[in-house]
Amino acid sequence: MTARHEEIADELRQAIDREEYTVGSLLPAETDLAARYGVSRGTVRQAVAALTAEGLIGSRQGARRVVLASRRSQSFAELRSFAQWANAMGREAIGHVVSQEYHPATKEDAVRLQLSAGTPVLHVLRVRGLDGEPVLLERTVYADWISPAVESIEPDCASVTQRLYEDTGLVFAYGEHVIDAVSAGAQDAELLGIRRTSPLLRVRRVTTTREGRPVEWSDDRYRPDAVSFSVHNSIDNNALARKTAD
Repeated sequence: MTARHEEIADELRQAIDREEYTVGSLLPAETDLAARYGVSRGTVRQAVAALTAEGLIGSRQGARRVVLASRRSQSFAELRSFAQWANAMGREAIGHVVSQEYHPATKEDAVRLQLSAGTPVLHVLRVRGLDGEPVLLERTVYADWISPAVESIEPDCASVTQRLYEDTGLVFAYGEHVIDAVSAGAQDAELLGIRRTSPLLRVRRVTTTREGRPVEWSDDRYRPDAVSFSVHNSIDNNALARKTAD
């Protein structure tokens, strides 16, 4: 049987996801929440503590809690695949391959994947969606040593990361992300169902194994009305680095 504080925590999570409490806003006071749910303030504190531990709200003694993020935000505090992130929100991740072709590695491919120029690498254009709605385009280049395993995966596989782990034991351990904004081209607009020149949030990433061997590099383009990103900083740890635009 689910404890009452866990039920309250889940209701608050869903309210944050629905943006009843937006990022930067204050949660109701403990006394108000206790009255709303018909529980003691101690039970409310347990529910709030769970959300604080998850990084959804901030806690400061003597002050009301501030909403820091929602589960619709992708945090860079951890490396998770699109499908893992969607599942954590209780959403269904979908995906399908638009095109998949081998090309000789360009100079950029060679630098990012630590390969010799001209090495055959697999280029995959994939559309990702949440609950049937397209929200992301992935243009991914896979290193030659993992390309055959990727090529054999069915086109509508929801999680390539999970399938590669199951088939080969590969773990995507580290990622470097560069974020900027771009305008949707004709292909972007058609595949995402948006107007051409609409703004898109672009994340260029390189992912490596635990040993630092590059697996893939990708140009990912998100509809900004569907996904946002969050970075949790502290005085002791700052996961975000600012760089000049390329």
